Amino acid sequence: MVVSGQRAALQSAQKLKQDSDEIVDSIVADDIGKLPDRSVSEVLQRIVGVTMDRVMARGDPMRFSVEGSGVIIRGLTYVSSQLNGRESFSANGGRGLSFEDVPPELMAGVDVYKNPSAEQIEGAIGGLVNLRTALPFDYNGFKGGLGVSLTKNVLRDNQKPTVSGLLSNTWNTDIGKVGLLVHVANSKSSTRTDGMAVDPYFREVARWNRQDDTNNAYYLPTAENHWFPKAMGWQTLAFDRTRQGTYVAGQWKKDNLQASATFFRSKYDFYWDESSIASQADPYSSVVSNATWGSNGALLTGTLTDPQKGGIPFNANTRFSKSNSDTKESTFNLVWTPSANWRIANDFQFIESRSGNIDSTVATGINMPKQTLDMTGDLPRLVLDAQDMAYLADPSKYYWAFTMERLSQSKATQKAWKGDVKYNFDHPVLHDVRFGLRFTDRDVTNKVPRWYNWQAVSQTWQSAEFDQGAIGQNWDWHPIKSLAYLSRFGGQTQVKPFNNFMNGKNSVASLVLPTMAVAANYPDSYSELHSYYTTLCEEYKAEKIANGGNPTNSCNPAFTPPVPGAAPRDNMQHETTKTAYAQLRFGFDEWNVPVDGNVGLRVVNTKYDSSGYQSLNYQATDAVTGPLIGGPIPVFTSYQRPIEVDNSYTDVLPSLNLRWKLNDKMQLRFAYAKAVARPDLSALQPSLILDAGSATVRTIVDRTVTPEVRTNYVDDLRNRGQALGNPKLKPVKSDQFDVSAEWYIDKASSITMAVFNKRLKDVIVNQVGILTAADNAGTVHDFAYSTQVNGSKGWARGVELAVQHYFNGLPGLLQGLGVQANATYVDSKQKRYNAVGGNLWCSSAADGRNLNLFVNGCDTNGQSYGDHPLPNLSRKAFNLAVLYDHGPISARVAYSWRGKFHNGVAFPDNTGPNQTNGLNANPDSPQYGRNNMPLGLPIWTDDFGQLDMGVQYKFNNNLTFAFEGQNLTDAVYKQMMQQHIGFTGRSWFVSGPRYSLSARLNF
Repeated sequence: MVVSGQRAALQSAQKLKQDSDEIVDSIVADDIGKLPDRSVSEVLQRIVGVTMDRVMARGDPMRFSVEGSGVIIRGLTYVSSQLNGRESFSANGGRGLSFEDVPPELMAGVDVYKNPSAEQIEGAIGGLVNLRTALPFDYNGFKGGLGVSLTKNVLRDNQKPTVSGLLSNTWNTDIGKVGLLVHVANSKSSTRTDGMAVDPYFREVARWNRQDDTNNAYYLPTAENHWFPKAMGWQTLAFDRTRQGTYVAGQWKKDNLQASATFFRSKYDFYWDESSIASQADPYSSVVSNATWGSNGALLTGTLTDPQKGGIPFNANTRFSKSNSDTKESTFNLVWTPSANWRIANDFQFIESRSGNIDSTVATGINMPKQTLDMTGDLPRLVLDAQDMAYLADPSKYYWAFTMERLSQSKATQKAWKGDVKYNFDHPVLHDVRFGLRFTDRDVTNKVPRWYNWQAVSQTWQSAEFDQGAIGQNWDWHPIKSLAYLSRFGGQTQVKPFNNFMNGKNSVASLVLPTMAVAANYPDSYSELHSYYTTLCEEYKAEKIANGGNPTNSCNPAFTPPVPGAAPRDNMQHETTKTAYAQLRFGFDEWNVPVDGNVGLRVVNTKYDSSGYQSLNYQATDAVTGPLIGGPIPVFTSYQRPIEVDNSYTDVLPSLNLRWKLNDKMQLRFAYAKAVARPDLSALQPSLILDAGSATVRTIVDRTVTPEVRTNYVDDLRNRGQALGNPKLKPVKSDQFDVSAEWYIDKASSITMAVFNKRLKDVIVNQVGILTAADNAGTVHDFAYSTQVNGSKGWARGVELAVQHYFNGLPGLLQGLGVQANATYVDSKQKRYNAVGGNLWCSSAADGRNLNLFVNGCDTNGQSYGDHPLPNLSRKAFNLAVLYDHGPISARVAYSWRGKFHNGVAFPDNTGPNQTNGLNANPDSPQYGRNNMPLGLPIWTDDFGQLDMGVQYKFNNNLTFAFEGQNLTDAVYKQMMQQHIGFTGRSWFVSGPRYSLSARLNF
């Protein structure tokens, strides 16, 4: 029987696994430009032990990625990527390729090595992903292929094409055999994701009038154990990407010489725009009515209002992000075989990668009269009446709220040379010895003019209109009297409907949002919007002066355009490595059980140096009236100083791989290796930013005397900082063991099982650093800053099981039926060298001084959490596919599932430390009852499974038609918040099914 297509690809992948010296799993393209999925990440998730990231960035899980953004292998993010056995990377701060950058149409196959040997490039603890492209000699003479497809996202309701083509030929000439291959691809995608977001749950409280502090707000929990979410928001994100790939390969061979040269370019551009609404609600002035409560005290149904502020404050956001990535790799390989025993290879590589990004958000604001919530179903629901809908669609109710921008550019280059020598023994036990050298030289330049620069245009806490006791008074501290309403300042806005929201699973109201042009016209549009604040501030300042006041606040706009020159986050990095390795392959047949394997040693020296800036930003605290206890507040002079840091280390990495061939179908393997994973280059950035001024001052007013007496207390000087990275970081290390059993039933059927244990040390964790700086009076102050260190150890251990089988001999149309299934279980533990914990309660610092916040997390009542598992690790995952290959038809229905996992703590959203309104419920704290605690909720992702399918019809030997569908059941991706009342829903995302029609022509 002639086997082709999907079944032939599975046979090839199984043969690679069976014959490999190492533990490896592979996927092979079943035709030119035809891996089984639409992205490399989606391809990799089909492999046992591999799970896929489904958010755009691990540090910001609130944005879903339809095609995936990366992979985790055996529960670990320490994944190395290679292209044709060479280290490759994208200029995005990481060490590997961004898999979303790589066109899968150019790939001939993908290999995942679970425990690499000494001759393979270091850097893989979880696993090594090798992307393989074809070479001209892979084909016999002339070969051509053309593929076209059209993909539709149902929720976005539009279509985008993909085109790829290959031409390859070989010639026998007087100078030897010559081959040339050209492969190009251009793929476009257009998707949409809708989501709901619920804010953290807060305990119901009542105002507490503390006699010892009558000028600050204190609260006590009510007798009932009632918890309600601050508010609910929603969003829709439209994502467009273009991925272009070019691959050119030439080969030559004559006698004992052969050479190859390749050029690979991957260009990835994406643009996404998001329309959303997120709350600025104050849970201490919110009122809950008509409520029902769950057994844990959490709100099930009810209506939220805030009469004190004239409604619940919300920001309605228009955001766009535009990014480009361009990676080019040029290689040359020369192999000399002087005799049957010797093989000498030289390999040269040059990589240049560039990336750039602009991210801009502009928001209007609105005080929503009420929100009626229903949390009883699978999805949270807003109950909106006609009055709600009309209010939210009325531009006169909105004001200009804030702007936020991020700008960055990176460039990275690497030169690498590798020399390998192989000697084949004529010996019954020793097969061959391999040894070699490798040298690399990498340079990285990062330019970051702005980094998520959130600045208010007008917010409710700035405006006196919501403080009736202060408005119009000459002492009023509010800088503006009213918000920057659209009815006065106008501007480019639109009424944005959310049609077919979540594919009909939910419904929300239309909003008045800034147009995309306002967000895109940075920085001019930003300057105009912030001038509205200056106008309002100067008007109110003049009114207070006219009433006899003496306001000292500045009316300068919060936003200033970036100026040319070095920015505090700019830096340059340079890294070199020198590597030597030796590896011996052997085999023997004792007791009629053949054993073969390899043992080796790899020694790597890494040198790293970087340059950046240490800067101090001073912003004077507003002047106060009356005595200042705990002062004076120190005055600093802002500065920006260049710094240089270097680091070096040497790693010695032994490895052993053994295979016992019980018979021609069954074999056992054992593998041991020491492995390392260097820190991402983004984690090695040297720049350090200190902030001084803006002290927290508490004022006590004694109104029992005339005139009243005001006494001020400095609660916190707020000398703090942030390190972009730690250039002294060293690699994470692992001692890893594998045992596997493999049974190859026939060419396309197998059962395999592997048990693994990875013992980790020097895991990178958050830590607090201390730096000193002198104020203008010469007094030295400590600045605490957040950083990272090699600060913990742990392990990840588990088991993998994979089955692949075609049911030969079935009657009629059942011929060609098969199944492919795999399951993975991983457990983990992490223990810090210096424990952070043992405290039931958090402190009120929201910056690097509060290590507990960034390690364990803090609930909305100030309670801390215990240890967390390794992030992004699902204990359980499985894949199940029903296969069919018979005659001209090849089909697959595949389901991929991964279990719940921990994303992390203290993210930059409404669950993290940019929210400092948690209740201090620690009865031993002197500030018990204050609402000044930072949040740091642990975020988890719930179980998620996706059903995909594909059908191919081979019209003849040259032409194949295919239909594919992804996410057929329109699965909901859910994230959760961990609170002390239990797990509560945080966000729900729906992206809709995708369908593709394609045709491939081979000639």
